[in-house]
Amino acid sequence: MYAAHVGPDVTVGGPVGFLLETARGRSSALFALLAGFSLVIITGRPRPRTGRAGRQARARIVIRAVLLAVLGYALTALDTDVAVILSFYGLIFLAVLPLYRLRARTLAFIAAAGALVMPQLLFVIRSSIERGNWADAVTARDPLARITGTDGFVELLFTGEYPVLTWVPFVVAGMAVARLDLSRPGIRSRLALTGTGLAVLGYGGSWLALRLVPHALSTVAAATDGGSASSAWWSDTVGDPTAHTPLAWLLVAAPHSQTTFSILGNTGVALAVVAACLTVADRTPRLMTVARPVAAVGTMALTVYVLHVVALWFLTDVWPVPAIEDESLRGGLPVLLGFIGAATVLAMVWTRLFRRGPLEYLLHKATRLTRHLR
Repeated sequence: MYAAHVGPDVTVGGPVGFLLETARGRSSALFALLAGFSLVIITGRPRPRTGRAGRQARARIVIRAVLLAVLGYALTALDTDVAVILSFYGLIFLAVLPLYRLRARTLAFIAAAGALVMPQLLFVIRSSIERGNWADAVTARDPLARITGTDGFVELLFTGEYPVLTWVPFVVAGMAVARLDLSRPGIRSRLALTGTGLAVLGYGGSWLALRLVPHALSTVAAATDGGSASSAWWSDTVGDPTAHTPLAWLLVAAPHSQTTFSILGNTGVALAVVAACLTVADRTPRLMTVARPVAAVGTMALTVYVLHVVALWFLTDVWPVPAIEDESLRGGLPVLLGFIGAATVLAMVWTRLFRRGPLEYLLHKATRLTRHLR
């Protein structure tokens, strides 16, 4: 996340540029998949909660969703270069909440169907928005748009950086993983193989399609403001469509392209990372001692996410730091390492004193209101 937001530009090339590029989009997809995993933990794992406990769990999710949306819009108001994902998460949580009782296989089927169908639906809707003005009419009547000064639900669902239509599959895939018994022999291997297969299908399928479909590469290149379209099968450097989005864009697998190929590839990477981390944690327990600083950051992920956006705002608008250059916020490796180091030290110190991060604690306190539900 920090690499994508404050690291050097990927055009530096070499091993550093490659590592930075692998973080683009794939880190947010992993974030979304783990968010789905967390949703199942809250609502009951391995078995969904029912009765009063189930109602309380659902209410906790609703409260979290609302608070995340409010926090997301507050961070967006700081007007940094970070495309804040929290408000989108709020709506995604509400959208997937009815699925929390489903089994792993059913959830996996829904995630796959969403990956195959939703990008095409989003493409049709976005093309309609480009050709007409109905979205402006909806936004003008949207109370959320008036309150937040954004495009409201149109942005959350269709036009934003993380449209709900194409980010729901990541969260549902995480819910499916959470429903699995990850301690069973062979489950992690199957998870790793599935992830690898999806990554090959997504990125490899895009690579083939862009080269086999006549004029696909040239059409994508003409429609974007970035570099060569030859990297569009895996890299954000291709840029975004500047005006009309061509049909050939559906063949791209760039991390934020909102296509079927990109969802398959990014989900595959996320599953492979989860399987690898679970395997390492199980087979090399001594390594977990060394990894405690990373685990500390993980226990307060919301806090460090919010703090890094606030820090970017402070260091560019309130007290500008020369090391963070212009509006792109690409400060180079020293800035990136500084953010990572500061977050790690803060998390290590905080977790020695407290069980939860400050924002995690506030979320926990807010959701305790559900104890009064009958």
